[in-house]
Amino acid sequence: MAYQRAQKAAGTGQNKLFILLLAFALFSSAAKDLERVQSFASNVRGFVSSHMGIPVYASEVPSLPEICPQAMAQEQKHEEFHWAGQIASGQSIEIKGINGGITAEPARSGEVEVFATKKARRSDPSSVDIKVVPHAAGVTICATYPGESGQRTSCDPSALNMPSSNVNVVNNDVSVEFMVKVPQGVSFIGRTVNGEISALSLDGNVDSRTVNGSIDVSTTGYARAKTVNGQITAKMGRADWTDALEFKTVNGGIALDLPASLSTKIEAETFNGEISSDFPLTVLGRISRKRMSGTIGEGGRQLLLKTLNGSIHLRRAG
Repeated sequence: MAYQRAQKAAGTGQNKLFILLLAFALFSSAAKDLERVQSFASNVRGFVSSHMGIPVYASEVPSLPEICPQAMAQEQKHEEFHWAGQIASGQSIEIKGINGGITAEPARSGEVEVFATKKARRSDPSSVDIKVVPHAAGVTICATYPGESGQRTSCDPSALNMPSSNVNVVNNDVSVEFMVKVPQGVSFIGRTVNGEISALSLDGNVDSRTVNGSIDVSTTGYARAKTVNGQITAKMGRADWTDALEFKTVNGGIALDLPASLSTKIEAETFNGEISSDFPLTVLGRISRKRMSGTIGEGGRQLLLKTLNGSIHLRRAG
């Protein structure tokens, strides 16, 4: 699938999801909750637009794409990619996809290995390049799609950005599934638009972001995760992060396991769901089953958990 189609599909799914969830909220809420619903609606649009780079307009009612039975019946074409290299402890391996999931697991050696499988029914898998970009913070590997006038989607190393959207991609149905083997002490960064992210039993920090897919993370370090349509499950071995940690989704629950020694200032909020915590909380302001603000332990570092449709569970790792 082309980047443009993937981006449009992601935006379409977000718009429809947003409309349905907002309608549900409006019809099921009492009048006294209207201001909160409107505020949450604004937050949803802001989250999708600012963190995913895809604008959301509640007035849009897009139609579903047509599916061609002949195209589905065509034999799927494959192409494989493999890269291996050394990345120093404390640096990162970053994977950026567009259409396809990302899986990360521990490496048995000190090398980083990246495997990718390109699949398509109509398009040529070789039309999508896998680009390797070494830089001061580590290595970034991207699936780059062809666009008009010979341009391609870019592969800019950045822990904050989703895949570049500045190229008009021609019709292309190639999907790319990544498998990454991550050595001890190396951080993992995963970015995709349409696909799940799984990063289990790692030893470094994890930063994961998708639009349409769930995220499942476990690491002896700490993690960040954002999606729009999917649940987030994360287990962290460290609780000494410095910058704020955020776990955000729109349609899905959040389950977070943290060490017993946790000290943090926490903000948690859901609209259609409940919030629970295994940790004793010193409350700041009012507390309810849908909103929680306070400190755990000595406070300090910030932890933000937010969803629209799903419950939030903060669990003590044991």
